[in-house]
Amino acid sequence: MRITVATKSATRQRILEAAKGLLLADGWNHTTTRGIAIAAGIATGTLFNYFPTKEAIAAALIADALEGAAKEFREGTPENSLEADLFTLVWSGLRKLSDYRKFLGQALDSVFSPLARSSPESAGEALRVDHLELVESTISAHGYPGPRSPVTVQLYWTLYLGIFAFWAADDSPGQEDTLALLDRSLKLFVASLSIGQEGTNERR
Repeated sequence: MRITVATKSATRQRILEAAKGLLLADGWNHTTTRGIAIAAGIATGTLFNYFPTKEAIAAALIADALEGAAKEFREGTPENSLEADLFTLVWSGLRKLSDYRKFLGQALDSVFSPLARSSPESAGEALRVDHLELVESTISAHGYPGPRSPVTVQLYWTLYLGIFAFWAADDSPGQEDTLALLDRSLKLFVASLSIGQEGTNERR
């Protein structure tokens, strides 16, 4: 029997909902693909037709949340500064992911591992590329000619993952400690862009 697009979409969503429930209830380490398949009411082999690993399922949950944040960011009113725009972009994404804080700290290393990224099919690579492309377009819109150097890209990504990990475990009221870390980190990053731009102008 031919499976329709609607059926595939519904099954995918059922897998994600089942995974979300188990991850929130049991945590990252105690949730398995077999358990997710059982909760979704499908065979484990069927689950693998949609997601090859638990990391891929987590990446899909994260991607759906960040896609919503990115859409709101693109449709919003730009701020007066690059720092303010990047702050809005990152913080909006974290707010969209707030339901997942309980397991994101543990999932982070698995989903965004530099070793896993050696494969283009890694669960977190598409997330990384999409986010960095949005960051690049935001930076360029503020008059910083691109493209960014690999060092600059890695600096941003390292800061972003550090903020992400800190936020996942931040118990301060309203995650105010994360807000402070985000503010200081972006000041550092934007300052590095200015330094890099000056160096380029000098070489010219």
